[in-house]
Amino acid sequence: MNKKNILSKQFKDYFKELLQKEAKEFFEWSLKPLNSCIRINTLKINEKEIIERLEKKGWVFNKISFVPNGYKVIEKPNPIGKSLEHLLGYFYVQESASMIPPIVLNPEKHSIVLDIAAAPGSKTTSIAQIMKNTGIIVANEPEMNRLRVLRSNIQRMGVINTIITRMDGRSFRKIPQKFNYVLLDAPCSASGTVRRNLHIPKMWSLKAVEKLSKLQKQLILSSFDSLEQNGTLVYSTCSVTVEENEEVIDFLLEKRGTAKIEKINLKLKKHEPILEWKENEFHKSIKNALRILPQDNDSEGFFVCKIKRVE
Repeated sequence: MNKKNILSKQFKDYFKELLQKEAKEFFEWSLKPLNSCIRINTLKINEKEIIERLEKKGWVFNKISFVPNGYKVIEKPNPIGKSLEHLLGYFYVQESASMIPPIVLNPEKHSIVLDIAAAPGSKTTSIAQIMKNTGIIVANEPEMNRLRVLRSNIQRMGVINTIITRMDGRSFRKIPQKFNYVLLDAPCSASGTVRRNLHIPKMWSLKAVEKLSKLQKQLILSSFDSLEQNGTLVYSTCSVTVEENEEVIDFLLEKRGTAKIEKINLKLKKHEPILEWKENEFHKSIKNALRILPQDNDSEGFFVCKIKRVE
């Protein structure tokens, strides 16, 4: 089967308009195979110890430069998910770009954190690792089937500072509890994940993107309103559409005058955020967000923005 035929006309037309001369490279990289990546779980084992243990079994790794404890798997003697070390929770199988949002959030020990769309738990368990299992994480997931997976991963990774809730994320703004940090890894069209989900561009439609954008705008308001003063919100998606990223951030800035975009200092390749799209012109501070395409770091496509609630 010709992989190029997997890309629907809507998908190709949208990204041709958005990326212009870079569209061809984007399509080529979106169809390239993607190496598995793992994040070492230092809550359970020393990073050097587990890498040496796996290398003795025939695994070959490359260190991921822009996140701690992250490795790209170059060779493996057996399926990752069936290895004893995975079952014991010594590592989490996680794409490299997906490791970025918790690193950007960077919660202090003993903080109170909300992960408002937490399943399957990759970022919740990473946050717990950064906090060294101190403080409190509220990991929220509205769907029961996904909640079960979240619970399983939290237990497997040895996380003990996390409470699981089942709520509509849009409802958190109504509760009195405020949080030092909030992560909103929003439900999205997943246009950045084509390398491991070849069904995505078949199903992709602008109508779905616009529907998701409306949900994301409601969720980001709820997330921001759940912050205490001087609290930090990180918004992320595995989509690279403007409607799900820059447009959502611009909406927040328009609705909440106390929202301030902060610069993200990570040493990795990236693309400039989109500040003009169709008839829209977005707030200039959105240039501080991360827009990552698959060709930048041989990863998935991702968007990450760090927001402060100022006085």
